[in-house]
Amino acid sequence: MWYKSSRSDGGNACVEVCHTAAATLVRDTKDNGRGPILEFPADVWTDFIDSGIWKC
Repeated sequence: MWYKSSRSDGGNACVEVCHTAAATLVRDTKDNGRGPILEFPADVWTDFIDSGIWKC
C-alpha cells in the first residue's frame, strides 16, 4: 500500500512510499502513479534510514 512520506513538506516536494518484503518503492506524488518508481532493496533502505543522511 502506498502512503505519503511523513518527511514530505506541504509544498510540491512530496513522495509516496510502499514497503514490500523485498524492497521499498518510492515515487513522486505529482505523477499520480504514472511516473518512474525507485526501488531500493530492503537492506539498502534500512542502511539509508539508519545513516540519518536524509535528515539534511
